[in-house]
Amino acid sequence: MPNRTPSPSTADDAAAAVVLDVSLSAQCLTVYRFGRVSARYAVSTARNGAGERNGSGCTPRGRHVVRARIGAGLPSGAVLVGRRPTGEVWTPALAARYPQRDWILSRILWLSGLEPGRNRLGEVDTMRRYIYIHGTPETEPLGVPASHGCIRMSNADVIELFEIVPVGTEVRIG
Repeated sequence: MPNRTPSPSTADDAAAAVVLDVSLSAQCLTVYRFGRVSARYAVSTARNGAGERNGSGCTPRGRHVVRARIGAGLPSGAVLVGRRPTGEVWTPALAARYPQRDWILSRILWLSGLEPGRNRLGEVDTMRRYIYIHGTPETEPLGVPASHGCIRMSNADVIELFEIVPVGTEVRIG
């Protein structure tokens, strides 16, 4: 009997086929497809380190799920504010005009915690904290903690990831 990798036939099967693992110590995101490493990306997690509390500026740990995918079809570098495209595309000149913006670019994978009391509900709710995997300007460092709690990726990488990650995909952060 040939050894075949099953192909997903439903959205739930597709989500179960992909698992994302974010390493806070290595500052990388590993994609597992059907239990095997299929990609690895440099990321930037929170400058303030790991933590779950609302207002902490930390990256939440534990098991999460992709609750929403935002930005399909937008150009690379498209600016999103409040999860809505502004019609702008990031440039150094735009960044100079708005030096205080925390740039969320290209795509958003909005995370929701799966562990009540740890990263879901109350003062530790990942989704209510608006924690995303998203694109960042090319001028921002990757591979070192620098975000306000989200998981930043290069625009090319987050666009590539977005194409293979359905809603319901498990995301482990630790």
